[in-house]
Formats: sequence, C-alpha cells, structure tokens
Amino acid sequence: MRDDSAHSAGHDASRAMYRWRALSYDLQLAPYEFIRRHAVERLQLQPGQCVLDLGCGTGMSLALLRQAVGPQGRVVAVDQCPEMIALARSRVQLEGWDNVELLCAEVEDAALPEQADATIFHLVHDILQSPRAVEHVLHHLKPGARIAATGLKWTAPWLAPWNALVGLFAAQSITNFDRLAAPWQLLLDHGAELQVESVLMGTLYVASGTAPSVRPGQARRTH
Repeated sequence: MRDDSAHSAGHDASRAMYRWRALSYDLQLAPYEFIRRHAVERLQLQPGQCVLDLGCGTGMSLALLRQAVGPQGRVVAVDQCPEMIALARSRVQLEGWDNVELLCAEVEDAALPEQADATIFHLVHDILQSPRAVEHVLHHLKPGARIAATGLKWTAPWLAPWNALVGLFAAQSITNFDRLAAPWQLLLDHGAELQVESVLMGTLYVASGTAPSVRPGQARRTH
C-alpha cells in the first residue's frame, strides 16, 4: 500500500529543489543537450503526432518535439514546479506555439490526452520511480507508442570516482535513489520493450523503444 505522506513529501521536496534551480536550469543542462537530441531522435516522431513531455522543466525539449510533429501535431508538457512551468510558458508564448499545451501538475494526476503517439522522460528519475506515474502515462499511450527515457545511473562498481560524481549530481536533482542502477526498470515491468544505451563511462543512459501492446489494467486477448 502506498504511503501517501511519503509520496506527498517526495513531491514537496522535488518542487523545492527545482524552485531554486529554475532560473539557472537551462545553463546547468546545456552540457547534456546531446542526450536530449539523441532521445528525441529515438522517438521517431512523425508530422501530426501527439507527444508527451513528462517533467518538462523550462521547456528545453519543446522546440525539438514541435519541430518533429509539425504544426499539425501536438505537444503536451507536464511539470509539477510552478516556477519551471512559468518559464516554459514564457518560451511557448515567445515562439507563438499554439499546439503546445503546458500542464502544471504531478504526472500521477495530470490530465493527459488519450492515445498519445510517444513520450519522453528526460532527466526525470523521480517520475520513473513512481509506479502511479508510470502506469498513468502508459495508460494514455497508444499500444506500441514510442518511449525515450534518459538520466543518471550507477556505473560499474570498480569505477568508484565516476559513481561518486553520479551521487553528487543525483543529490541535486532527485529525491528517490531507488533503481539508480536501472532507472528504466518500471517501464520494463509494465511490458515496455527498450534498448538501453550508456554514455559517459556508463553514468548516463538513453533507454528507447515501445510501450506495451496492452495498456495497464487491460486484459490480454486470448485465442
């Protein structure tokens, strides 16, 4: 049974963490832009599709996603931190993107569209460790929809200095250290099919592939 108080405390801690990072967030993440671009490429987006950006932050992925789905497509971006989503909203208004929708909400309860074609979890470890969030997102994806997830992970035990750096950076960006050896595990547990690529001595990953053929809560057909 889920501990509601722990769940709420985790979200509160995460909001506080990103509240003070909001104004410098783009600069902090600039060195990892190649990971973002690689993940978006792995989504194999097509014009007219609908893509979800979970934990969108200041909206750094929006231009790439919108470019991929085109003006007839749809981008729905979610972040629980008001300060981050406010910066994302400024970005959207400045660019005049009328097919980008921003939701300030916890992913577990966000009003996501039905039958989305793809989703990206970019540097959002806490979201990936929330069973409710993962189930909620997968329920709103088309069977076989494209998925891309990125983030920090523990590398080989004998690379202790690198793991020390992972721990240092993780302490500044996540509240839940569960499954840091395989942050994509909950997606696999729900039937997603993923290929995992490791970069920077195994301290970062890009996991990409497809959503399960059956949505959570739906029974598989038998013949």
